This record gives sequence, structure tokens and C-alpha cells, in this order.
Amino acid sequence: MLTAKDDILALLDSALGRSPGDQTELTYISGREATTRFAENVIHQNMLSADARVIVRLIKDGRVAVSSTNDLTENGLDRAMRDAAQLAALLEPDGDFPSFVKSPAAPAVAAFHPGTDGCDPARRADAVAAIAAAANDRGVQTAGIFQTETVRTAVVNSLGTRQYNEETSAEFSVSASDDAHEGQGWAHGVRRDIDQLETTVVGRTAIDKAVRSRDPQTVPPGEMTVILEPAAVGQLLLFLGFLAFSGKSFAQGRSLLAGRIGEQVAGENITIIEDPFLPEYPGLPFDYEGVPKQKVTLIENGLARGVVHDRSSAQMAGTTSTGHALPADNARGPYPKNMVVQPGDATIEEMIASTQHGLLITHFWYLNFLNPMRGQMTGSTRDGTFLIANGGIGHPVRNLRATPALLDVFSRVEAIGRERVVYPQYSVVMYVPAMKVAGMPFTEATE
Repeated sequence: MLTAKDDILALLDSALGRSPGDQTELTYISGREATTRFAENVIHQNMLSADARVIVRLIKDGRVAVSSTNDLTENGLDRAMRDAAQLAALLEPDGDFPSFVKSPAAPAVAAFHPGTDGCDPARRADAVAAIAAAANDRGVQTAGIFQTETVRTAVVNSLGTRQYNEETSAEFSVSASDDAHEGQGWAHGVRRDIDQLETTVVGRTAIDKAVRSRDPQTVPPGEMTVILEPAAVGQLLLFLGFLAFSGKSFAQGRSLLAGRIGEQVAGENITIIEDPFLPEYPGLPFDYEGVPKQKVTLIENGLARGVVHDRSSAQMAGTTSTGHALPADNARGPYPKNMVVQPGDATIEEMIASTQHGLLITHFWYLNFLNPMRGQMTGSTRDGTFLIANGGIGHPVRNLRATPALLDVFSRVEAIGRERVVYPQYSVVMYVPAMKVAGMPFTEATE
């Protein structure tokens, strides 16, 4: 697997020169993952995996076809290009995709850190051992994952586009449980630079949640004020990104924002921006068509402002790409990958103090679509749910099934946290605060 920028670009440039297509685009994606997994306070797996592939998109006589390979020899790449050319011959001309484009170089981002790339198993094991010792002292069991990853991405095409990026990430996730007393806790942290990842804080937060969650009580379902910790906000925002901010679904009239640009769709205190250049966790600065990414305001002071596009959805909508194309072998369409929620001025403690009756929620579990066209979700609370009574945290409660409608949630936000955290899920990274939300519906207690 190649790791040097010049070698990767030289490989793609050489293959372009041998392509049988009228126009060709080659995308190189490599990943190296080093993982430590643990359960019952003991490490049970250390593994290292690495792979690289090239996605070929080829235009021949107006016909567009895609193939891919992880055989990066000259013969392997030539075979993939021949496969794409043979497939193109079987297709009808695609008038919606007439040509690739030559894109300017994307701005560089500081997303690669040698310490993360070079992290060894001993360092990960030491972090896990410290958490295991703390868990044993508190009488709980921990399980989780400590993973570092290095990803390299390059896009070239026969019109002269040449983009390259390398990035690292370090992620630590801990679940803690006290099975005898039904206590559960969870915490998570992620950074580009492993030296900024506070594994001790993550682990102790999960352990503390599990201890405080012992002996939960059942509360009746209904509508309740909730204080959502940042991970819970991020999980709801993730699905809002899928349902509201995709240029493809917007152009097809399926988006929650379709026909509503300029309208009030959330509270006036809600501003959401797609920002791949966020200093706290910079994203890929170009998309998989080689188009430089743009910063896009999605919701501003509650008003619907925009969606993200690749070149196909932009053509459907009569606009230009914002640099959000997915790999050519993915037909889902564009969606935001680096969403940022503007902060407020409250602390979680202040939100709790201002609440007479409600719930403090760590995060959700198995959140999924219930009615996508209405933006309604279903999922249960998880790993630390607490009653709030008379401005203070009361007893832990058994998990409840929530059925929120996403735009309703973001229209009922009464307070927003001043502190934000980086939260990733399903390849989307969000920078989110805690929120106090009025009237979230719950239908039943769960086991």
C-alpha cells in the first residue's frame, strides 16, 4: 500500500495515460486501522488492517460506467479500466453527466498527525489498563474500543484535476455496566491528534455514569422536557443531515427543506453550518469528484438556507456543486459530512437548574427512521438516563422509547450549551453542544 503523496499521484497519472475512455476519473482511497478491543476490563483483541482501492469512472461515447479494484498493479488497474469501458458499451448515453471538470487545488488542512499514525499497541493498552483499574475500583465492567486510523485520498481526472489529502484520527469509546444493579454508562472521544485525546476523562465519565445509574426506576411515558448531552444532539443531527440537507433529495422533492428555503423551520436560536475546515476536526477538503468543498449555511437563525450538492444534484437543481460528492460507486447522493451547530451561552448545570421536571439523556440507541417524510425517528435512551426534579438530578430511570420529529426538536430548543464536542457517526463528523428541548414524546419504557 502506497503512503507517499508523489507515489500515489504518479500511480494514478500513469494509469490515466493508458485509459481506453474518452475521459477518465480515478479515485484512490487507502485506510490503515489499528484497533484494541476490550471487554470485562480485559483486552481481548489487537489488530491491524490496511487496504487501498482505486475507483474508476470512465466516459466513452457519452456513456458513463464505474468499476473498482484493490489490485493496484499496472495489470490490475488496466483490467478495472477495461471493465468500466465494457460496461459503458452496454449502457445508454447519460445526458445528465456530459463531462468531468478541471478543478483548482483544494486548500490544505491540518488533518494528519504523525503521533496518531505511529501509535503502537502498547500505548493503547496502557490507556485501557488505566480505565480497567478505575472500573475495578468502582465495581463495574467496561468494554470498548481504542482505534487509530490513517486515510489517504487522491482524485485525478483526464482534464487535469489532481487532489490529495491525508488524515489521521484517534477514537476511544467506553461502555460501562453494573449488571447486578442495572447501571449503565457510556462516553466517547475522538481527535485527529492522539495527544489531544483525553482517554482518562472518557473512561471515568462512562464509569461514573454506570455507578450513578444503579437501581433505575420506571417513569411513565409522555411528553417531557429533556436535556440532551452533545452525543444525543449529534445523533439527531445526523439524521437531519440525511433527511433535510441532501441536494439529491432536495431536487427530487423528498427533502424536509424542499420548497422551504427561506422559511422558518427551526427555532431562532438554531444555526447549523456545514464546515469541512473546522479547526477542531478538519475534514476532507475536496469531494470524490475532486471538487473543492465549500462551507455551506444549512439553517441560519431557524431559517432554511441551503443544502449540499455534488455535480449531478447541482445540475438537477440548476446550481453548482458545493463539493459533496460521494465515491463514484455510491448512488446515495450528497449529504453533509462536517456539520457544526452554533453554541449558546448555557451550561448543562444551568439547564438542569432551570428544569422542574424532565430527563437528562446521555444518548440514544438504535435510532432509526419511523416516518422519513415527516422526519420522525424512533429510538431508546441509553447508558445513563436520569430524572430531573425541581432543578436537580433525581434518581436514574429505565430507558424510554422516544419518537421525536427532527424539525420539532430543533424548533423547541430552550437553551444551548456554550461548550461543544466533536461527535462522529456513520462517517459524518459533528461539532455539537448540549441542548434543552421542551416536549419530546416518549411512548414506552424499554427493558
